[in-house]
Amino acid sequence: MTSLPAPTTGPLVRLTAVSAAYGDRLVLDRVDFEPPEGRLTVLLGPNGSGKSTLLAVLAGILKPSSGHLERRPRSSVALVVQRSAAPERMPLTVREVVSMGRWRARGPVGLLRAADRRIVDDALDALQIGPLARRPLHELSGGQRQRALVAQALAQRAALVLLDEPASGVDDRAQELIRAAVDAELARGATVVQATHDPAWAGRAGPRGLVLRLTGPGTVAPEGQPSTPPGAFG
Repeated sequence: MTSLPAPTTGPLVRLTAVSAAYGDRLVLDRVDFEPPEGRLTVLLGPNGSGKSTLLAVLAGILKPSSGHLERRPRSSVALVVQRSAAPERMPLTVREVVSMGRWRARGPVGLLRAADRRIVDDALDALQIGPLARRPLHELSGGQRQRALVAQALAQRAALVLLDEPASGVDDRAQELIRAAVDAELARGATVVQATHDPAWAGRAGPRGLVLRLTGPGTVAPEGQPSTPPGAFG
């Protein structure tokens, strides 16, 4: 496993008074957020509370309507979207999808080197989808597709890994493998931010991690480790 290089100056990622909206609908309202580096942050909240929006801002694919996003220069970001957000008929094999994780290192038209292919193989093996490598993505079950998307993120070897409900609606085995993948990224030194509506993930942040409760559109509750997450988030 390749560990991350020593950090340079400045935060890996930091939001300062960030607001975000879709049209006239405010989704994030003056949010301050800096995930602890090398640890897991859990964004806990019901559907519509702004979890996906916060991840999109962190990933740099959604521009804040106000406030400031600061990210360490040349730091890499991997975003795993929800299964429902991925194209249903993506005309790619599982290996091709996972290999896309190496595009940042080689470019979309660059040839993968032997080291890249080993990274792709390791990601396929970690999510136990190596035997499916030649299958078209759209032929897989929902849990298998989600594992392929997580494997693509693993192949990026990113400093910041963002996961949007990665274990939602998948079987128990897929959930186990995804949890193990998150643990492996943390062991590698990555900073992981995961959105979920499942309170069980809160305990996985650990004493040095962070749990943020998103309690409704535009609102992020104070940072901290919840002792008893509200039942509304179940």
